[in-house]
Order: sequence, then C-alpha cells, then structure tokens
Amino acid sequence: MAKAKEVYVCNQCGYETAKWMGKCPSCNAWNTLEEQESVVQPKSQKAQLNGGKAISSANIYKMNEIDTDDEIRYYTGVGELDRVLGGGIVKGSLVLLGGDPGIGKSTLLLQICEFLGHNLSILYVSGEESVRQLKLRASRLGVNSDNLYVVANTDIESVANTILAQKPDIVMVDSIQTMSLAALNSSPGSVTQVRECTNLLLRVAKGEDIPIFIVGHVNKDGAIAGPKVLEHIVDAVLYFEGDRNLSYRILRAVKNRYGSTNEIGVFEMRDNGLTEVPNPSTMLLSGRPQDVSGTCIACVMEGTRPILADVQALVTKTGFGTPRRTSTGFDYNRMSLIIAVLEKRAGYFFGNLDTYVNVVGGLRLDEPAADLSIALALVSSLRDKPIDNGLVAFGELGLAGEVRSVSHAVSRIMEADRLGFSKCIVPAQSLREVKHLDQLRIEVIGVSNIKQAFAALEKK
Repeated sequence: MAKAKEVYVCNQCGYETAKWMGKCPSCNAWNTLEEQESVVQPKSQKAQLNGGKAISSANIYKMNEIDTDDEIRYYTGVGELDRVLGGGIVKGSLVLLGGDPGIGKSTLLLQICEFLGHNLSILYVSGEESVRQLKLRASRLGVNSDNLYVVANTDIESVANTILAQKPDIVMVDSIQTMSLAALNSSPGSVTQVRECTNLLLRVAKGEDIPIFIVGHVNKDGAIAGPKVLEHIVDAVLYFEGDRNLSYRILRAVKNRYGSTNEIGVFEMRDNGLTEVPNPSTMLLSGRPQDVSGTCIACVMEGTRPILADVQALVTKTGFGTPRRTSTGFDYNRMSLIIAVLEKRAGYFFGNLDTYVNVVGGLRLDEPAADLSIALALVSSLRDKPIDNGLVAFGELGLAGEVRSVSHAVSRIMEADRLGFSKCIVPAQSLREVKHLDQLRIEVIGVSNIKQAFAALEKK
C-alpha cells in the first residue's frame, strides 16, 4: 500500500523539501512553503530495471521520414488569435491561456468554438460553471454550434477518460486550478494538483493528437497561479493583458513552440463579446489631443506589425524635496536613463521637476526604438511647446546622446505614411534603407544625435 509523508512545497516554483524554511532555496520567495502530503509508492510497485517486464520501449522515427504534408493546424476564425499562435492551432498542442479575472479568457474560447464547430467536434470542460450557466453565456455570445459538447466536471481522471472515449477534435478546460486528481490529498489549485493535472492532459494531447486549451488564473503578481514548471510543460503560453475598466485587450504569446513570441493580438470587449481590432494604430491614436505639449507619436514593432502609439510626458515643478518619477507603459529605468542623457548631452534640467510618462491605450513599449519619441515628449512638456501633430519619431538613444538605428525602418515609415503623417524623424543610419521610397508622401528626416532631433522640430 502507498505510504504518505509530509513535505513542504513552494507555491511559487514547486520546490519540495522535507522541512519548513522561511525562504525558498529555489526562487528566493519568502513564506511560500506549504505543508502537503506526498504519496510514495513501495518498491514492489516500481519498475525493476533488471527484469525488463515493467519497461516498454518507445517508437523511434527517422527525422527525414516523418510526413508533414497533412494539415497540422486548425484556423480559429479569429485572425488576431491565429497571428499570435503562429498560424492556427497545432494538432496535439497544449496551450495555456492566462489573464486577470474577467479579462475575457472564457469569452474568447467560446467565440472560437462557434467557428471551429462548423467542421470539428469540440469538448468544453468547465470546472467553474454549470452547463446551464455555460448555455446562458453562449447564447449571449451567439454561440449555438451543433458540434459543441459541454461537461461540468472537476475530476481530471474522469475528464481524461471522457476525452479518450469521445475523441473530440479540440478540448477546452476552464480552468486548470479547479481540476483535481483523486490520488493526491492536496486541495484543488495547489502546486501539486495543478502540475499533475497538467501532466495528465499533456499525455492525452500528445497520445491522441488532440489540441487542448487550458485556462489559468493569475496571482496578485500577474504570474499564472501554480508552479513555474507549469509554463515549461505546455507548448504555448498566452497572456491576456489590459485593464478591465477599459474596452481594449491585448493577447501576447510569452512562449510558443510553433511560432513567434513577438506577435500580439488586439481585441475590443463589447456587449456581444470580443471583437478583433485589425488596425491597432488607429485605435491607439483615437482621441489624441491636438496642439498640446508633451505628446509625441512613437512607432514600435510587435513581431512583423508596426504599431503607432501616443506617448505623453508631463514635467512640472515638484512640491517635495525629492522630485517624483512615474512611468506607465514604459520601463522606469529606461526613462531615468533618457532624463540623464537629456541633462548631460542636451542641457535640459529636470533635477527639481516631477516627471510623468504614460503610453496611451494600455500598450507597453519594451522596444528601444521608443527612446527618441519619449525624449521629444519630455522636452516638449519642459518647454511647454507642442510638437507638430503630423510628426512621428523612432530611434534608440545612446548614453553619448547619439540616435542609433533600429530594425524594420521601412515598415515603420510606410505605416506612418499610410495613416497620413507628414514628417518622420529617423536615425541617420536608417536613411540607407529608405532612399528608394521616393514615392511616399511623408518627409523623412535623418538625425545622428539628440540635438539634431530637436533642431528638426523647429523646421517647418
């Protein structure tokens, strides 16, 4: 009979130890070790290496002889989701969809069921809602496919047996934190339960070649609840980002074994569900103030897609001994670096001034190409002098005050020209790439340092 022993498991990374400690040796988190029971199988039940009877050999394939001509992806009918997944759902893949409560995870899965249900059979497993509640939500979203089957169950072994018996084309599990394995004594949502339930779904997905979507909740730090090893088990990790009080949502791939992790999908939450936003630049620039200081348009790349975003800066006199620095949607340390460069290389003083930087629309700019537009917005607010409404700027700012080249300059300029902007400030090194674009209506200005960028603003 299996014996149970007490172990302490970290609820952040899954590290196990026989004694309690205040600090986890693996992830260095404090007060995260929780007491749980671990089941240990007796030696008589373990595989004996010398006997050979309990060991089964695996099938070996030659790489060059594996056939990939058959269709291996399912299109979801949602272009933004297909873009993030790398072209559709791969057969046999395990996809983890995470996000804050109420952000739209379950809504998105139900909506793609309507399109997939035309040709495929779908099994929707709910651990949080009854089948009647699912029906009410599906009716509100207009989902009435005949090939959509629902089951309300939290026993992961029963769910796995149902999948093996019915053999649907696609499975949705909402959510993994509600599933439990009867052999484990820990409560649903614990580190051990989440890990073992995901491992069981992984074996089913790979063994039966069935793609499975699992929904994961996030903790107060914004990470998916459960051990970090959960993200290593699955094939793709998708995050829904955005404020629940705002209508726009951004779907981002943190991990993707079958596509790029640089692509994003933009959605708008409406009364009838999520709607695609095929042109995020227009959405992010809507409601932009005219002839106001401290605002500049930046152009960043999200995968292969150029996106124009409105960055705002506010520089004002401080009421405290130490000035305040706040950044939303842009790296705080990067903002401090830009302020230091402006003081040392351009002669603008921010020492006794509060400085605020904000990226409109909930977008986060992680690319260095946004440095130049942030610098122009800061100086515009400091001088209280508006920037031309038809100007776009991009470029990386170095510590010597130089403006360094960035990738995909042609795509950025063409996007600005398509949206009707009249002037674009770019790094001088990028002019070599755009010299053949004489047919564009936009004026392209190359600058080598931050002072030349400020001088270009004065030109009419």
